[in-house]
Amino acid sequence: MACNLTKGRNITCRDGIGGIKAIYLVQHDELTSYVAASGELTDLDLGSGDDIYKYLLKRGTGSITETVNASSENGTVFYTHSVNVVLHDLTKEDQNEIKLLAQQRMVIFAELNQLSSGGKNKIIAMGLDNGMELSAGTNQSGAALGDLSGYTWTFEGQEPNPMQVVADYTTTPFDNAAFTFNAVVTS
Repeated sequence: MACNLTKGRNITCRDGIGGIKAIYLVQHDELTSYVAASGELTDLDLGSGDDIYKYLLKRGTGSITETVNASSENGTVFYTHSVNVVLHDLTKEDQNEIKLLAQQRMVIFAELNQLSSGGKNKIIAMGLDNGMELSAGTNQSGAALGDLSGYTWTFEGQEPNPMQVVADYTTTPFDNAAFTFNAVVTS
């Protein structure tokens, strides 16, 4: 049977850390191929000239969640991926970009604060098969001086597979030899 268990799990050291440092967005239709096996993304190919867009986050303003959705009655299982981010400051450039984000399906990579065994930030890939969509958000300026002036966005996707851990990079995220794309755009 293809769904036999393969391992157990011990209690890990208390060396984990939560939160995400950045998200990276790729238009889903620009993803030409990927290779993921045993929970790890080892190859990623975008079309010629296609970019990865980086959104830096302030500490404590981003999170990812994966929910397992299983039905014993139907014999089905799928995974709901969710990304929540807060971006400070309302700008005309962001106002224009949010309209584009709301119209796209994306692959989202989350750079975690947690380190891999190789000492690099772990990166998680979500939406590889069906894409992630901007499903909710607010653009706001609060009443008090200390209130948020900025954006709160939620991206969601439903996938046949769990989120994938991206293979460790060498120096900077996505410098993996098997990854093919144009550039990482930060502004």
